[in-house]
Amino acid sequence: MTKKPLTATSTVGEWLDHPVGGPALGGLLAAGGADPSMLAPVRGLPLRQMVELSQGTMPQSVIDDLVLQVNGGVIAEATAESGWTEQIVDGRFLGRTIIVTGAASGIGRATASRIVREGGRVIGVDITAGKLAEAEAELGDSFVAVAADITRSGDIDRVVAAAGDRIDGLANVAGVVDDFSPIHETSDEVWEKVFAVNVDGLFRLTRAVVPAMLAAGHGAIVNIASEAGLRGNAAGVAYTASKHAVIGITKNIAFMYGQHGIRTNAVAPGGVATGMAPAGQSEFGRGRTGPFLQLIPGVAQAAHLAASITFLLSDDGVNLNGVVLPSDGGWSVQ
Repeated sequence: MTKKPLTATSTVGEWLDHPVGGPALGGLLAAGGADPSMLAPVRGLPLRQMVELSQGTMPQSVIDDLVLQVNGGVIAEATAESGWTEQIVDGRFLGRTIIVTGAASGIGRATASRIVREGGRVIGVDITAGKLAEAEAELGDSFVAVAADITRSGDIDRVVAAAGDRIDGLANVAGVVDDFSPIHETSDEVWEKVFAVNVDGLFRLTRAVVPAMLAAGHGAIVNIASEAGLRGNAAGVAYTASKHAVIGITKNIAFMYGQHGIRTNAVAPGGVATGMAPAGQSEFGRGRTGPFLQLIPGVAQAAHLAASITFLLSDDGVNLNGVVLPSDGGWSVQ
């Protein structure tokens, strides 16, 4: 049986299992001091996703050269990506306004994109103005870009003003990671930065949004927690504590406002191909967490998480309140 040509849309697993592609990809990794076994969690992702995951160490030109190499210098025709295909539900958010933080990239951008394509209006919030402008150009008039820092009260006021009188949903996606440091190495700077964004910013924006939902008698809030909010071996102490706090906030809001038509839930991602990685990681912390992180069943795409988030934001999540949904490929059952 003749194997189909490899392309940038072929999965990492298809590359590794290919008689020519496997050695070629393995050689590329070896040249950078890496081993193919490190790709086990991302076998289901298209090879082109490595550009984002590598944060610039594997540029698109390297992927293009690799495709040419395994196909004898011929550009193979790209095929549809294997596996899951996003299914847009036409009109699911028609007439609704949803605030999405972290909307310039990664999970936030994928969530905003899906809401817009399903008929909604998104107030897209991010601290990165340049990438936010790119998202606005891509998504059109239904995406209202607000360059803002959710740790600042004045910026939160601008976000709420941009939404107007009606706020149907809020997706608190914005977050920062720590450096995997254990408590004896964690600096005040790391602790305060992680909590400022992951906890304080989420708290302040949600506090500002709830009155409009109370007045309307309905609303849906989805907070992004993490596998680190369910366990102690997935990150450093600052990120772990912050995501446990997010889950506590979620459950309290769900209890307080459930009878007022406001549903509040959380999504706990596992590994996600967003390119977000900590700098200056603690050797002690990575030494402890590394063996456990290698057990991640698979790394998800941002669109996979957007599917979970928009489900909870939409009326499809009608009977869910106070739920912490592990969208992690089954990591949480290990």
